[in-house]
Amino acid sequence: MNEEIRQRIDNDVKNNKIFLYMKGTPEMPMCGFSSQAVNLLQHYNADFKSSNVLEDDEIRAGIKEYSDWPTIPQLYVKGEFIGGCDIITEMHTNGELEQLLNS
Repeated sequence: MNEEIRQRIDNDVKNNKIFLYMKGTPEMPMCGFSSQAVNLLQHYNADFKSSNVLEDDEIRAGIKEYSDWPTIPQLYVKGEFIGGCDIITEMHTNGELEQLLNS
């Protein structure tokens, strides 16, 4: 990944409390996993920003290298990588996601 892409990702995840890399937009998710992630964040009325990786191949490839995580969506809270749809869903089920988003 080039330095410009790393800086763009750093800026996204470090300057927004909650940031979601996803396929599509919160208003129109383009895959079921991204839709599930958005629904969970909206369930908690989370104020989050997002990036549509389908609009930028460099970000789409770069975020996977940045996090060392192979899939999209990817959730970051307070600059920390939390996980993908499966982890977010599990955290919702056991109550950890609400605590994390409200901390």
